Amino acid sequence: MATLIHRTLSHSHKTLHLRFFSQAALALDQSSSPSPLTYLEGFPKPDPKYAETILAIPRSTSGKNISAKERKVGRVPSIVFEQEDGQHGGNKRLISVQTNQIRKLVKHLGQSFFLSRLFDLEVRSEFGTGDLIEKVRVLPRMLHLHAGTDAPLNVTFIRAPSNALLKVDIPLVFRGEDVCPGIRKGCSVRHSEIVQCDNLLCTRNVASLFSGVLSAHTIVVSSFRLNETVKFLCPPDIIPPYIDVDLSELDGGQKLLVGDLKVHPALKFLRSKDEPVCKIMGARVSDQQRKK
Repeated sequence: MATLIHRTLSHSHKTLHLRFFSQAALALDQSSSPSPLTYLEGFPKPDPKYAETILAIPRSTSGKNISAKERKVGRVPSIVFEQEDGQHGGNKRLISVQTNQIRKLVKHLGQSFFLSRLFDLEVRSEFGTGDLIEKVRVLPRMLHLHAGTDAPLNVTFIRAPSNALLKVDIPLVFRGEDVCPGIRKGCSVRHSEIVQCDNLLCTRNVASLFSGVLSAHTIVVSSFRLNETVKFLCPPDIIPPYIDVDLSELDGGQKLLVGDLKVHPALKFLRSKDEPVCKIMGARVSDQQRKK
């Protein structure tokens, strides 16, 4: 029996667990991985028209001077690495990507949506024609843009195999504001209702859609900066491009919590489910209105 087991080990090269004190051997193939998860019907899926392969070349050294030279010739200094448990990095590779390609993707998708979408990354010795060094699925982790020109300055990618769990900031897309009872009241009665975004968990796009005042401190919409995302722990195969937030039934005093967001059951919240996403609340009455 032992001879048979050793032959199996030498031919298959797979890890075997043996059950001792028995005439049988229990062999478990630990190299097999579970079937990839798939998007469920009714949940947002990535738009295939933006399925693009990001091209890259290897970069041997790093530093400010090297990065500046890369940018002058139309390249963005970047890095790609593993992200175990959604946090710990390893297996790093210095690369450079094409400025025009990253700029185009960010312009078409928006920064938050670019950072929540998977891409194929193709690393070659030269752009387009060189020998293939690595081709891997990645998620953009960080993107640094120039404050004045929005030119991409550097990008960090993480490899995204199916068996990984990645921390991803998923954009929120608010819908139903045109029929939201609370917002409709705010529009018709001198903005007597406002939408309050607790902990700033709303998209910047929402600000342009609300004619009321948006913030916990009654700050004018145009001067209020909003965060755009909520963080989840996601299997790469089902990272949603965004999460729909339905405002169509919210009236004054009502709110949506993180736990109310409809997401794939395999996604794990990294915030308390009781944390508010947004709330419809009454506006403050001005001193002049009180006098009247």
